[in-house]
Amino acid sequence: MNGHNPVKTFFAVAACRLTRWGLRVAHRGGTTLPGRSALLFDKKILEVVSQGMEIIVVTGTNGKTTTCSMLRNALQESGVDPLSNISGANLLTGITAEFTALATLSGKPKKHFAIVECDEGALKKVVPLIHPKVIVVTNLFRDQLDRYGEVMHTLEEIRTGVGLVPETTLCLNADCSLTSSLADGVPNSIFYYGIGKNAFSEKEEDVSSDLSDAKYCIHCGTEYEYDYHTYAHLGGFRCPKCGYKRAATNIEVSSIDKISPKGSDITVQFGNADSQAIHIGLPALYNIYNGIAAIGAYEAAGWKRSDITDSLGKVASSFGRMETFTYNNVDIQMILVKNPAGCNQSLSYLSSMDDDYVAVFCLNDKTADGHDISWIWDADFEKVATDENCKKIYVSGTRATDIRLRLKYAGANEDIITLIEDETKLLKAMTSHSLPVFALPNYTSMLSLRAVVGAATGKKEFWKDQK
Repeated sequence: MNGHNPVKTFFAVAACRLTRWGLRVAHRGGTTLPGRSALLFDKKILEVVSQGMEIIVVTGTNGKTTTCSMLRNALQESGVDPLSNISGANLLTGITAEFTALATLSGKPKKHFAIVECDEGALKKVVPLIHPKVIVVTNLFRDQLDRYGEVMHTLEEIRTGVGLVPETTLCLNADCSLTSSLADGVPNSIFYYGIGKNAFSEKEEDVSSDLSDAKYCIHCGTEYEYDYHTYAHLGGFRCPKCGYKRAATNIEVSSIDKISPKGSDITVQFGNADSQAIHIGLPALYNIYNGIAAIGAYEAAGWKRSDITDSLGKVASSFGRMETFTYNNVDIQMILVKNPAGCNQSLSYLSSMDDDYVAVFCLNDKTADGHDISWIWDADFEKVATDENCKKIYVSGTRATDIRLRLKYAGANEDIITLIEDETKLLKAMTSHSLPVFALPNYTSMLSLRAVVGAATGKKEFWKDQK
C-alpha cells in the first residue's frame, strides 16, 4: 500500500488491541470501540491490515450471518482458520476492529483468508479498503424503514459500493430481481446462483407469492410475470415489456429432495456439467438459499468445491439464527426475525411442525432494530396463531403489546397468550410445558434473550470464543 505510515499503523493497532483487552477484562464484548480507537490514529488502517488477503464479503437483507457461518465452517473443516466478524458487528468500526486486532504491530495480517459480513449501507466504506475477491449479495427486502427507507435506497447503497471495486467478482442471487440488477452496466465478473423451477414439487411451490417488495420491473415499471415463485418476490421473474428476466445461473438448486427440522437435502447443478446431492445441516427454505449462496461464493472465488459441499452437512447454527439450546430438558430454537419476508419464512417453518410446540415472540423498537415496527402487520402471523399445534404463546420486549395485538387480529386464542417482560422469568415460563420452544425475537431482543438463555445453558457469548 502506497503512503503507509508505520507510526500511525503501530499506534492504531496498539490502541485497538488495548481497548479490546480492556473490554474483555471488564467482561464486556464490545465490538465497535476497538475499531473506533484504531480509526482515531489511522482512518485507513483497515486497508493496511487487510493487504494481500483473500476475502469474501457477504451483504444483503437476509442470510448474511448464516452464509458467512457456512463459508467460515468450510474453511475451518479444510484446516484453515479464517478471520471473520462472527459477532455480527458489520459496520466499518466493527470490521476494522476484527482486522486490526489480528494484525502485527507493523500492520501485517496474521491470516490469509477472511469471511466478512457487511451491512448494506456500510459496503461503500468497507470494500474500497479491503478489496474483496468476491462480494455475495443474498437478497433485498424491506428492512428497518426508518433507517434505510425503501428497498430501492438500500439497492443504491450496495450499487455505490460495488462501483468502487470493479475488480471484484459479484456473486448474485439470480432469483431476486433487485439483487440481479446489480450486474447492469458494471465491469465486474458476475456469478449467478439460485433455485431452479424444477426444484419444487407442485405442492411445495409458492405459486401465488404471499409478499412482494419488488412487483414492478426495475427498468420500465411494468409488473413482473413469474414462471415460478420460491417465496416473496424471489423466483423466475420476467418483464413482459422490456424483457428483463432472471439470468441464467452458474449454479442452481435443481431439486429440493427433503426439508426437515434436522436439515435439507438438495441437488445442485453446476452449470451444464455435473450435479451433486448435498445435505445442509439447517432447516427451512431460506437456509437452502444461504447454502447455495455459500457454494456460489466458493466457486466464484476459485476455492476447492469439495470443501464447501462436504462441510454444509456439518454446519452449526450461528448466533441467534436457528441456534438451539436445552434447558430443563426442553429444546429451545432461537430464530432471528427482522422483516416481513424473513418472518414469514420462520412462521412457515413453525406451522410445518407435526408436533405440539410453544411459540415466543419478542419485539423491541430500539435503534438497531428500527423504530418502525409496522412491518409486523405485513407478516403472516395467522400461520402460527391458528395452528392447532401451537399450544402456548409468550410475548416480550418493549413492543410486546403490539405483537400481542397482532396475534389477536391473526386469530390467536387470547387465553394462550402471556406477556412476560423479564427474560429470566420468560425462560422459566416457556420451558415449563415440556414442549419444544421456538423463540422468534428481533435483533436487540435476541441479544438480551440469548444472553439469559446462553448463561443458563452454559453457552458462551460470541466474543469469548474469539482469539
